[in-house]
Amino acid sequence: MAALLPPMELCFAARAATQVARRPSHRRQRMPSTCIVRCAATAPAPMGEKTEYRDGPLERAFMGLFARKMEKFASSPSSKKRKENEKKSVWEWDYESFVDVSRRVMVGRTRAQQQEAVREVLLSMLPPGAPEQFRKLFPATRWACEFNAALTVPFFRWLVGPSEVVEVEVDGVKQRSGVLIKKCRYLENSGCVGMCVNMCKIPTQDFFTNEFGLPLTMNPNFEDMSCEMIYGQVPPPIEDDPVSKQPCYPNLCSMSTPSAPICPKLQN
Repeated sequence: MAALLPPMELCFAARAATQVARRPSHRRQRMPSTCIVRCAATAPAPMGEKTEYRDGPLERAFMGLFARKMEKFASSPSSKKRKENEKKSVWEWDYESFVDVSRRVMVGRTRAQQQEAVREVLLSMLPPGAPEQFRKLFPATRWACEFNAALTVPFFRWLVGPSEVVEVEVDGVKQRSGVLIKKCRYLENSGCVGMCVNMCKIPTQDFFTNEFGLPLTMNPNFEDMSCEMIYGQVPPPIEDDPVSKQPCYPNLCSMSTPSAPICPKLQN
């Protein structure tokens, strides 16, 4: 989604989760003993099929943390489902549940409202003054862009799947500040163009560019579900972005409108 935490915050979260796992058994709640970032995946599945992942406790904790924050903005699930969610420990969530919450956030909201909800979720994940500290630590330099690209690959694997740092050209300068997501897990599991754009691409671009002062452009490829992230590149206005004209996935999205030339979620 997405709804990406800045790398430094994920570092803090990973460290905290690991510390909890290492506490003596009488001082912690029951949880799996292994707490490592593994999220192993086979090669990306063919278009129309879902890649298999083996998420560890830490990945599930990230899913649960995001999902719980997003529940505040989501439409209510069935009473049975709501009770099940309330009883879940943070590391008992799975990716399907995380995507389901994202989908419910879209219900009854305009495109702008969906993007604002994601922004508020991201801000709620940060300690006070984090955006200002990020701007000091990572001014918009080539080094900052390349550093954030390098951190994106391991820390966002649970969210978007396998990726790699690639060379890109920003303002005529070649630098290794690009990240190629081989097949986006979020788009693959949701099958929804609107969720990709409104719940991930636009709010993530805006958050890095406007809150952190580090420009970011995300270019999803709806033909193969890959995506290129370019740190240092200012994103175009939505009306000039090719994604604004993207139709639905009629065979993949439960909310699709096959007859519409453009995904309806991109037009309201």
